[in-house]
Amino acid sequence: DCANGAAYEVAPTVFKELGAEVVSINSNPNGNNINDKCGSTHPEQLKEAVLEYKADLGLAYDGDADRCLCVDENGNLVDGDLILYVAGVYLKQNGELDNNTVVTTIMSNIGLYKAFDAVGINYEKTDVGDKYVYECMRNNDYRLGGEQSGHIIFSKHATTGDGILTSIKLMEVMISSKKKMSELTSPVTIYPQCLKNIKVISKPEARADEDVQAEVNKVAEALGNDGRILLRESGTEPVIRVMVEAKSDLLAEKY
Repeated sequence: DCANGAAYEVAPTVFKELGAEVVSINSNPNGNNINDKCGSTHPEQLKEAVLEYKADLGLAYDGDADRCLCVDENGNLVDGDLILYVAGVYLKQNGELDNNTVVTTIMSNIGLYKAFDAVGINYEKTDVGDKYVYECMRNNDYRLGGEQSGHIIFSKHATTGDGILTSIKLMEVMISSKKKMSELTSPVTIYPQCLKNIKVISKPEARADEDVQAEVNKVAEALGNDGRILLRESGTEPVIRVMVEAKSDLLAEKY
């Protein structure tokens, strides 16, 4: 799914040249339809197409094609966290995960960290934004980093996200391991996340408020190792973003 954007011509051509059988959707940009109910921000069409064509893998880009999300053969979404897991484990197995570390942002799912712990991969957490991810990678000689949104950086090949490169890397893992995408992602249990935006007058004051901090600590204690709470100041709006991860949607909503 090329999102009627930058990948519309290059992506199908590259994959055909590499020997894949390609079905391309949303590959007819007209100047107005970019990202319009398609691509990585709206993967519903891709899920349907994967099931209809019995495809091994679905790939969805955003308008400028620096991001890539996937759909496995069962029609399940594979987000940036799952992509980082699949790529991280593969690089580690091949001795290419420099310093045995993957760079994530603070919005990555706790399920990803638990899965990394289980296979002995270290991780760093940066502020949200690919520039922070790359800065951390560059300063520490890390090979792999990215965001839940599908913005993945393979520093051996590029200094920013490249959806087509990410796609090729994922197909490399599938072909090399002879495993379906659902098998590669199965060790990761993604925890439900609930995100609410709270309008405030002063973001720093609201976040530092003693009563707010006390409530945050209470929730953190209640969740223990099976969830987390995160408060983050929006960079563009007068809001504090409150995110809770827990074992169920009900618990996340509750806290």
